[in-house]
Amino acid sequence: MATVASGFQVSFRSSLVILGWKLNAEGGVDRLFYHEKRLQYHAKPERPDPVYARKLQEILGGAFGEITVMMQYLFQGWNCRGPAKYRDLLLDIGTEEIGHVEMIATMIARLLEGSPVDQEAVARDNPMVAAVLGGMSPQHAIIWGLGASPNDSADFPWTARYIVASGNLLADFRSNLHAESQGRLQVARLYEMTTDAGVRDMLSFLLARDTYHQNLWLAAIEELESQGLETNPVPSAFPRHLERQENNSQFWNFSEGTESSQGQWMNITVDGKPIEYIEKPEPLGDVPDLGIGHPKVYGTTKEKALVGAQM
Repeated sequence: MATVASGFQVSFRSSLVILGWKLNAEGGVDRLFYHEKRLQYHAKPERPDPVYARKLQEILGGAFGEITVMMQYLFQGWNCRGPAKYRDLLLDIGTEEIGHVEMIATMIARLLEGSPVDQEAVARDNPMVAAVLGGMSPQHAIIWGLGASPNDSADFPWTARYIVASGNLLADFRSNLHAESQGRLQVARLYEMTTDAGVRDMLSFLLARDTYHQNLWLAAIEELESQGLETNPVPSAFPRHLERQENNSQFWNFSEGTESSQGQWMNITVDGKPIEYIEKPEPLGDVPDLGIGHPKVYGTTKEKALVGAQM
């Protein structure tokens, strides 16, 4: 981990990149962002498996994959206006996730090595092999040349709409905990879908890092709240008198039965008020009756004479 003469830590290191600053020979400062050729952890399967390579795409380019958490943490860090330690935390973890992206992409490429492109020829020789190859992603061969893609296991492209970077640290840290929980769940399921020792070794590393990250975000959430930087409900700075107070401590039962009245959520208080269980909620609004909108859009209205062509 690089430091400058003052002892202030300024770099964030992963297997893939090093971000930060370094003193040059002239005593000045060079900005760094460069690739470390060694992987953060091993990513070598025992044997090719093009079908499993497609499954592994989910934890790369899926909604809770490594690309998502990488981009989520980096943008949260770059946009952070809170104490410096939280920006540092986010950029540390975000940079680590870049290394995870590289590991999984490398594993997918290796799982695709030696995969037959001419599936019809293979099918003629071995119908069982042909049946297995039916689960291979055509895009792996046609578009990506037997390499990984920024897509999920259904070949749906990764999108920035998956990430959350709201600028509110409590809201963001809760989203981070959610992402790590869903991500670890998917890795655990993928672990059970293979017997390849090399693949399982890499997945065991990712499981371990997700274990720490879940605990990390829980601790960060607790610290934010204990320091009063942000508390429940988010956003805590919004004037509470502007919300409809009579509805902020009610549980509305919208299903048959009252089992939902038996949980711990009924034993809390909101603004000092106990939770009121509304067994049969009644509508508070009226029946909507829309106007014509605008005649020039030619929508169907109650009065034909009001359609735009008449004006």
